[in-house]
Amino acid sequence: MIEVYIDGASADNPGPSGAGIFIKNKDDVERFFIPLGVMENHEAEYHAFINALKICLEKGYKNVSFRTDSQLVNRSVEKEFVKNKKFAPLLEEALKLTRQFDLFFMKWVPRSENKASDELSRVAIRNN
Repeated sequence: MIEVYIDGASADNPGPSGAGIFIKNKDDVERFFIPLGVMENHEAEYHAFINALKICLEKGYKNVSFRTDSQLVNRSVEKEFVKNKKFAPLLEEALKLTRQFDLFFMKWVPRSENKASDELSRVAIRNN
């Protein structure tokens, strides 16, 4: 099972934003930082998730377990619903991508367990 840690961050709200993705595959790790331009923090969280899903699909990973410290993203994926309609298209895109995996799991983790992807998201902000 591939473990994928994701984080989105913004320097302001809205402000320069970035996605951090840390993938553990047996003994191998992959790190990605993706500048996202100017957006709100919650948008950055969704974009980090979507980018990570796309990376995993491109690499042919079929069994993935995602970890995020974003309660908003975790709950919306779990319930397949988001209150703020602004995020509905992002959730819809993410859910379509999750259905392409043989096994997909998502788990909320405390920020302290998500440091690698957090650091990568901050690198992405600096590279905007």
